[in-house]
Amino acid sequence: MKFTAFERQTQGTGASRRLRNTGKTPGIVYGGNAAPQAIELDHNALWQAIQKEAFHSSVLEMELGGQVTKVVLRDVQYHPYKPQVLHVDFQRVDETTRLRKKVPLHFVNADNSPAVKADKCLINHVVTELEIECLATQLPDFIEVDLGQLHKGQSLHANDLKLAAGVKIVTHGKPNPTIATVVEPVEEVVTAPTAAAADDKKGKKGKK
Repeated sequence: MKFTAFERQTQGTGASRRLRNTGKTPGIVYGGNAAPQAIELDHNALWQAIQKEAFHSSVLEMELGGQVTKVVLRDVQYHPYKPQVLHVDFQRVDETTRLRKKVPLHFVNADNSPAVKADKCLINHVVTELEIECLATQLPDFIEVDLGQLHKGQSLHANDLKLAAGVKIVTHGKPNPTIATVVEPVEEVVTAPTAAAADDKKGKKGKK
């Protein structure tokens, strides 16, 4: 994805507030061999972009001052209740940059799994994103999770995922975290009326 940023001339709380009042969003881009640079973006264009999954998890092309730089989104600060972005951070990357970044999981083939198709179970998505480590050039937009082979009583774990070469899952001390589990259907139990309840029902009929 490509977006346009502009050099920000003024900084500080007051300057940022005035910038937002004109429909702009302040931000910063850092990393690489260049010094951190204050930038501003059109808020409406930015708001549309951040609604897209790829804007958060892929390498972006930032056009600034007539030059295009590859960056990744590092942080977004939102207004507590308004649909407004207050500030954004980007990191410059190149083919040597090693990243740790969260990417979304795309679950597929659940309806074709034996657990769902034959046993009428449900698939519970334990997590919807994973943090990975890789070179910026290897960063995937998402990780596909194939649920097609799950059977009743099984779970899918991080080690079961097929990752591209050079991509490593960051587990934060959990050796093989659970990604999805099979939930068996709950059977409704219908109990027979007790003898007392049956006698009471007959008594009420007799009084009519």
